[in-house]
Amino acid sequence: MLKEFRAFIARGNVLDLAVAVIIGAAFSKIVTSLTDDVLMPVIGKIFGGLDFSSYFVRMGPIPATYAGSLTDYAALKKAGVPLLGYGAFVTQAVNFVIVAFIIFLLIRTVNRATAIFEKDKAVAAAEPKAEPADVALLREIRDELRARRP
Repeated sequence: MLKEFRAFIARGNVLDLAVAVIIGAAFSKIVTSLTDDVLMPVIGKIFGGLDFSSYFVRMGPIPATYAGSLTDYAALKKAGVPLLGYGAFVTQAVNFVIVAFIIFLLIRTVNRATAIFEKDKAVAAAEPKAEPADVALLREIRDELRARRP
């Protein structure tokens, strides 16, 4: 079993996957920053100052010891108040759409490049290669020797 595991890890696909996960995690932080710090404030400004991150519905009682703001989603959540944070969900949905669109563009580009590569490869395989001069000369000698036989 250890040999099988070692063979599995040594395969290139596993290493490629590990690199993809690391790059994906870094890319996720960039997209989160883009969404939280650039897109959502612009969307909020367009729609009259909306801040999606503060949109929630309280689903339970607030602890008697809580002294923070009743409109602070993060503080209420930290205090253990059950909340339905649909504003945070909208933000995450926008993150997902951005990542999905970028992955779509990447896959589309790779597919097009692969199609062009395969087309060029097929054209190259379809064209007969010119016979080398030494092979042609040997072929002529063979044919001449066959013609001389009785």
